[in-house]
Amino acid sequence: MTPMEALQQHQELCNELHQLALEENSFLQQHRRVPDAALLEKKKGLLARLDDTLAALRAVPRHSAEGAPFRQALDKTRARILQILQLDKENEQLLLRFSLTGASASAPAAAQMPSASILQRIYQRHT
Repeated sequence: MTPMEALQQHQELCNELHQLALEENSFLQQHRRVPDAALLEKKKGLLARLDDTLAALRAVPRHSAEGAPFRQALDKTRARILQILQLDKENEQLLLRFSLTGASASAPAAAQMPSASILQRIYQRHT
C-alpha cells in the first residue's frame, strides 16, 4: 500500500467518524439521553477500524511520504481530526449534563426544598 493510499483510507474513516459524531450530537440534543446501543456499536466498530488505519500509516516509511499532494491530504486529515475532537468534547459535556440532570430529576422528594412555613416553624423553635 502506498503512503497516499494509507492516508486516503484513514481520511475516509475520519470522515465516517465525523459523521457519527454529528449523529451522536444531534441525538443527544434532541433526546437528552444516552444514545442507543446501535449507535454505540457502530462507534466501537469504527474505532476498531481506526486502529487498523493508524497501523497502516505507521508502517509507511517517513521518507516515502513526502510531496505536496501528500502534505495537503495530511493537513486536511488533521483538520478533520480536530473537528472530531471538538464534537466529541461537546458530546461528552452533553452526556455529563444529561446524566447529572437525570439523576437530580429522579432524586427523592426529601432532597427538595422545604416549604416556607416549615422553615419558619424551625426558625421560631431555635430562636
